[in-house]
Amino acid sequence: MPLLRHDILIPEAELGIWEIDEPEHWFMEELLLYPLELRQLGELKGRRRTEWLAARQLVHKMSGRVKRAAFVKDEHGKPRLEGSDWHISISHSHGLAAAIAAPVLCGIDIQFMVPKITRLAHKFLCPLEAASIRPEYQLDQLHFYWGAKEALYKAHGRRQLDFIDHIKVEPFVYEAVKGQTTGKVVKDDEELDFDVFYERSEEGYMLVWVMAIGETYPINS
Repeated sequence: MPLLRHDILIPEAELGIWEIDEPEHWFMEELLLYPLELRQLGELKGRRRTEWLAARQLVHKMSGRVKRAAFVKDEHGKPRLEGSDWHISISHSHGLAAAIAAPVLCGIDIQFMVPKITRLAHKFLCPLEAASIRPEYQLDQLHFYWGAKEALYKAHGRRQLDFIDHIKVEPFVYEAVKGQTTGKVVKDDEELDFDVFYERSEEGYMLVWVMAIGETYPINS
């Protein structure tokens, strides 16, 4: 089974990556999906089905449970494990699935880096973020900012966020391979602060994850 990594993070959290080599029927035999999950899977087509299944297999392996807990969604569509008070977030890209689980708000994004992101930068970068881009690291940094904002969006979990107006990432001096900064979600009278971490792999993937700073958030908040 291609569980590429399962890391215990500090403070309390877990992160995992799964390489999706298995066919759909393998996951179906392993997962034993619940009725609601089967209905959700039935709405998907093609590669998205295998990615959807792989993310759930990854979270199950990370949980350490013998019996798999069902993936359920809250009223905003944010996923969680039934019977668990930990927050979870999932992502997938070009044959990899990634997940994070923590007792605080968290989010994750993984992207295989492609040049076309340069045409989209104006849709998610504020002026300060754009000014921090270094020409020699342009592709890396654009994928970092996109991944960070995707992860923050997922961590917030209540949709209706504008990537420029509501999601901010603190500019910093980018270092190849890995690093960290902070970010926040600001909307109306709410402000949530996060630590933001990234890793760039030799294979061309940008992995970004975020964890809320300073507070815990019950799953039914």
